[in-house]
Amino acid sequence: QVQLVESGGGVAQPGGSLRLACEVSGRPIRTYTVGWFRQAPGKERECVAVVRHTSTTWYTDSVKGRFTISKDNSKNTVYLQMNSLKPEDTAVYYCAAGSGIISSSMTNARHYDYWGQGTQVTVSS
Repeated sequence: QVQLVESGGGVAQPGGSLRLACEVSGRPIRTYTVGWFRQAPGKERECVAVVRHTSTTWYTDSVKGRFTISKDNSKNTVYLQMNSLKPEDTAVYYCAAGSGIISSSMTNARHYDYWGQGTQVTVSS
């Protein structure tokens, strides 16, 4: 059984940094596409960043140059380094994993099979 556990959320000041981690158990992440999604109150869930099984990455425009997604296959863990945080980054962040996701579908949540429980990120002064 595949399980995803997020960690690293918390409170940061504008301009600050946080690093989220998504530990995957049950199957090697090198076979998966893993995405980070976020959902703010009253808003739809949006895809923030993706790392494919090929190790190629994708970012939504609002986080380009500020967030970095990476993975450590030896630890079966995917990270999201978030720098220059803004109040609008405040949300619950989820990691998700799926196999066989084509590139044109990788930002669509319904194509992911496994989800973590979410971790709160709050950016406030």
